[in-house]
Amino acid sequence: MKNGKAVGPDNLPVEVWKSLGIIGIEYLKQELNKIMEEEKIPDEWRKSTLIPIFKNKGDIMECGNYRGIKLMSHSMKLYERVQESQLRNIVGISEEQFGFMKGKSTTDAILVLRQLQDKFREGQQELHSVLIDLEKAYDRVPREELYWCMRDKGVPEKYIRVVKDMYECCVTEVKCAVGTTQSFPIQVGLHQGSALSPFLFAIIMDSLTKDCRRKAPWNMMFADDVVLCAREKRELEEDLEQWRYALERRGMKISKSKTEYMCLNGTSTGSVEMLQRQLPETMAFKYLGSTLETDGGVGAEVNRRIQCGWNNWKKMSGILCDESIPSKVKGRIHMLVIQPAMLFVQESPTKVVWSCEKKRRGVCWAQSARDGTTSKKTKRKAEIEMDGLPEKRPGRDGSNRGRRTGPGNLEEEDSCSDPVM
Repeated sequence: MKNGKAVGPDNLPVEVWKSLGIIGIEYLKQELNKIMEEEKIPDEWRKSTLIPIFKNKGDIMECGNYRGIKLMSHSMKLYERVQESQLRNIVGISEEQFGFMKGKSTTDAILVLRQLQDKFREGQQELHSVLIDLEKAYDRVPREELYWCMRDKGVPEKYIRVVKDMYECCVTEVKCAVGTTQSFPIQVGLHQGSALSPFLFAIIMDSLTKDCRRKAPWNMMFADDVVLCAREKRELEEDLEQWRYALERRGMKISKSKTEYMCLNGTSTGSVEMLQRQLPETMAFKYLGSTLETDGGVGAEVNRRIQCGWNNWKKMSGILCDESIPSKVKGRIHMLVIQPAMLFVQESPTKVVWSCEKKRRGVCWAQSARDGTTSKKTKRKAEIEMDGLPEKRPGRDGSNRGRRTGPGNLEEEDSCSDPVM
């Protein structure tokens, strides 16, 4: 665990165990082994503090627009990390799950979906997609369904009893700006902010959808974010109905108002139906923080990332506009705060990164023209080397083949949407 994390009701931070060195590690090891043998955690670990965090969207007076984060004992989190490591060695999760899996991230899921869009756009074929939104996914999970899914995945009964004990007799208090409530019991759902909850939820989703799930990229999951793709609308409706039945019969619920439908290269009208009700059809939806459009382009995504960069610049403008602060410090702030917000440190699909950089360099060339410095090629080369970004447009295989991005031969803006693969 990292230092500086908010502590739970016991007020014992993880820094205490780190400062004790080998002695503290040995003592903690003995205590955790004892808890594992007895299958009973201390009563102090059953307490937690819930902090409501606004999602920055919707009405601030609506309770549903807040996300509850639990502050739990750090010692409890260490114990959960041990259990998570052991469960990962026992349980295998399908390839369609990208969330909290080793070697996978949001970037991988976004890239796979964009590559699928690119291939259909090249062939001028329709691609129908549905982004499923689960209502209060972590909070709605019935405890008995959790234990059933663990047995279904072959987890030994001892580990099931250990997890079951973690969720028994748990109480929490809500802390907000006006004060703290009385403690009350929690009898449903997974702990928000728990180190073990993401993997437990992956077990649940993997078990519940095993009979209706198709291979990636047609079906992909990132925890509770699910996207279904199909060549035909009828096929997509059948997949959606199978997923709805598999999830809702076990206590999960799909939001009919927030689940969205999008068609790539579509000429037909009308959305897909779920329970004889049409889902909202959109021209673009946000998947794992990336905006996907019906034409397969990246214009909206580039504009959004530029806006994110400006928002971060405004937050740091007090420092960046201070003449007493050295330029080297300002440069570091730009590299650590502003540039990652725009480019995700080049972890995004190459064409998005190149398009963002193309727009930024266009502004730089306009400024250079006003200053009369466009003829200084050495200055331009130094700028490119400092940025560490490709001087040429990426080819279809993601390499840096292509024409130079000088002011006299910039390609048309629409060409930024050409597929990578």
